[in-house]
Amino acid sequence: MTTSLTATLDVPQAPLRDVPALLGRCRALVRPRLAAAIGGLHPWTGEMSAYALGWRDVDGTPDPDASEGKGVRQTLAVLGAEAAGADGRAAVPGAVAVELVHAFSLLHDDIMDGDVLRRQRETVWKAYGTGPAVLAGDALFALAVQSLAETPGPHTGEAVRRLCATLTELVEGQAEDLLFESRPWTGPDAVLPEQYRAMAERKTGALLGCAAALGALLGGAPAETVAALDLAGRHMGVAFQAVDDLLGIWGDPAVTGKPVHGDLRRRKKTYPVLAALSAEGPASRELAALLEAADEDAAPRAAALVEEAGGRAATVAEAHHHLDAARTCLREAPLTEPAALSIESLLDFLLHRAS
Repeated sequence: MTTSLTATLDVPQAPLRDVPALLGRCRALVRPRLAAAIGGLHPWTGEMSAYALGWRDVDGTPDPDASEGKGVRQTLAVLGAEAAGADGRAAVPGAVAVELVHAFSLLHDDIMDGDVLRRQRETVWKAYGTGPAVLAGDALFALAVQSLAETPGPHTGEAVRRLCATLTELVEGQAEDLLFESRPWTGPDAVLPEQYRAMAERKTGALLGCAAALGALLGGAPAETVAALDLAGRHMGVAFQAVDDLLGIWGDPAVTGKPVHGDLRRRKKTYPVLAALSAEGPASRELAALLEAADEDAAPRAAALVEEAGGRAATVAEAHHHLDAARTCLREAPLTEPAALSIESLLDFLLHRAS
C-alpha cells in the first residue's frame, strides 16, 4: 500500500494552480528553436531524439499521447532571464541547450540502469537498440554545445563555458552514482548520506542550477545574480532527487509507471535507505541483513524497515531543507518579483509531483 507523498511532504497547494500554465508558456517559447535544432541532426539520430523527447513514435509519426516531460529546465532558464529583468526570449538558446543535455543524460542513464520504460513507453535503447541509443545521446550532447556556441551576443563565450563545466559535473555525478553500486551497504566503505547528497548535487542539481544561471547570464544579469540563481537551482536539484527517491520506493505505480518498492528490488543506494542504515537500532540492522541477502521478495519488509529506521522522515527533511535553502537564495538576490515568485511556485510543484 502506498502513502500520499503530498501529505508526507506537507507541501502548500495554493501556488500550484498556475504552474502548468507557466510550464506551457515557457515550452511554447522554447519549442520552435528546440525543434529546429533537432531538425538539423542526421535523420536517424533526429528520429531517435524526437522519440526521446516525446514528439514522435518509433515509426516517425507524431505521438500525441506521449509525454514530453515537465520542461522544468527550460522553464527555469526563461524565468532566470525574467528574474534578472530581461525578456524571457533572451534565455531561449540556453533553454534549448539544457533541454538537449537533459535528454542526453536520460537516454544514457536508461542504458546504464537497464530501464526499459520511461514516461510510460519503451526507452530509446529498448526501442532502437543500445548502439543506436548511445549514438543518439552523443548527438544530443554535441548539439547542446553547438547550438549555444552559435548564438550571437556578448555573453555566448561565458554561457558555453558554464554549460561545459556543468556537463563535466553531470558526468562526475553519474560516475559516482555507478561506483556507489559496488560499495558495501555497511562498514567503513559504505556510502554515507552526505556522499549521496554531493553526488545528487552534481548529477541532478548542477543542470538545474545551470538552467537558471544561463537564463540570467544571457539576459545580462550581474555575476552575483547569476551565482544566486545557480545555487538556488542546485538546492532545487537535491530536493528533486530526494522526492525522486521517495517515489522510487513508495510512489504509486499507476502514476510513476514503475513497480512499488522498485528501487529496493533493484538494490539502489538511495537517500532513504542510506539514512536508515546510518541510524542506530534494530530496524537498521535488520535492513542491512535483508539488503545483503539480495532477496527481491523482501522488498516490502525492507520498505517498512526503512520507514521504521527513520529513512523516509530523513528524506522528507532533506527535501524541505533544500527547498528552504533555494528560497533563501531567491529572496536574498535582486530579482524581479513576478519571476522570483514563479520560481518559488515551481519549487513547490516539484516537491508536490507524483511522478
